[in-house]
Amino acid sequence: MENLIAAKPLKMRWVMVSMAFFATVLNYVHRLSFNYLSADGELRKLIPDDAFGYIATAFFVAYMLSNAFSGFVIDKLGTRIGYSLCMAFWTTAGLVHAFAITPLQFGICRFFLGIGEAGNWPAALKLTSEWFPPHERSTASGIFNSGSALGAIIVPPLVAFMGTMYGWQSTFIILGVVGYVWVAIFWFMYYTPESSVKEAKARIIPPMKLLKTRFVSMFLVAKIFLEPVWYFVTFWLGRYLVDVHHWDLKKIGLWAILPFVIADIGNLVGGYFTQFIIKQGVPIPKARKIAIGISGGIMGVALLAGPFVISTPVSALIIFGIAGFGYTSYTANALALPADVVPKSAAASVWGLVCIGNGIGGAISQSLSGITLKSYSASHSYIFGYNILFIAFGVSAIIGVLIMLFGMGSYHKNEELHKYVLAEAEPVLS
Repeated sequence: MENLIAAKPLKMRWVMVSMAFFATVLNYVHRLSFNYLSADGELRKLIPDDAFGYIATAFFVAYMLSNAFSGFVIDKLGTRIGYSLCMAFWTTAGLVHAFAITPLQFGICRFFLGIGEAGNWPAALKLTSEWFPPHERSTASGIFNSGSALGAIIVPPLVAFMGTMYGWQSTFIILGVVGYVWVAIFWFMYYTPESSVKEAKARIIPPMKLLKTRFVSMFLVAKIFLEPVWYFVTFWLGRYLVDVHHWDLKKIGLWAILPFVIADIGNLVGGYFTQFIIKQGVPIPKARKIAIGISGGIMGVALLAGPFVISTPVSALIIFGIAGFGYTSYTANALALPADVVPKSAAASVWGLVCIGNGIGGAISQSLSGITLKSYSASHSYIFGYNILFIAFGVSAIIGVLIMLFGMGSYHKNEELHKYVLAEAEPVLS
């Protein structure tokens, strides 16, 4: 695997990671289109703040449940089949939004969307572990994960245009068709490189054995606190601009891309920063911790400062953007950790399991956010309610990064798990 760069045919690794990048763009476009369409206009009347919070909770409950098994299934089926199935499932769920008319029906659609979308990151991580050597993985992870920020950049103007021109139902249908095109291209193009076939098809490690390791269990706990930061930025930005600054969907479409442009830079800077200091002689595990510590600090400090420095809509967008930058730079390194520590045959399983924390944190934070805003907007003001959220998510980020740095133990190769997969071969579908 370490000879990957020298093998000329494996220049295809950049094509393969680009497919994961586009899948992640579509993942976020499907995820966020509902949030912006329901921030103003016809759907806003249908879905008040508390209902919006509960609908988001349905997504994250499904996300949590799916992460418990999606990575394991992808490791068993292989990248080509597993990734294709995930995309087909969430694309279908996104398309069905066009036929929902009540908050309950939207909640059901969001639940099934969460089931499918959870598989994107285990599948993309498995793809990068098969195609990229260790010192390039944070950069590769940053590349495909930058699709999340680019998707978030695309959504406001795209939804504003499509929703205004064609209506929200047609918007969901068009996005679904694009997803099916990706599935067709990936199905006929993807293959696992010969140098990784043996490792990728090695013995599968049972989920409970993985969860019993300190690295996996504490990683899961850390993500309960860290991931809600990104969900606050992506799920509530549109409503924040409407509630606090009284913007309409058209104005949101023009300006809401700013935080996600800043965040997208974090994917590339965070990934390349680690690669750079590794080249300067810093050991890979130490380099990961340095990058994660800096990224988490940026995330937490930006949010804690929000209530004290935000005075205009633009300053609010910048604070959201800096928090997003910290989150994406942290994620570029976090995505590389499983392949550093566990066998490649377990990389998707580990990421799926730790992302149970995404679902737990997302479900709790989204419900509490909706309840908090409904309560304090009535008794005080929306500004007061959102300031509470800024502080709460800032504290959450600091707690999460401290767990990453001091609770997970070493980021070195887990010898016990590597010996386990060598003990017995277990073929998977190719």
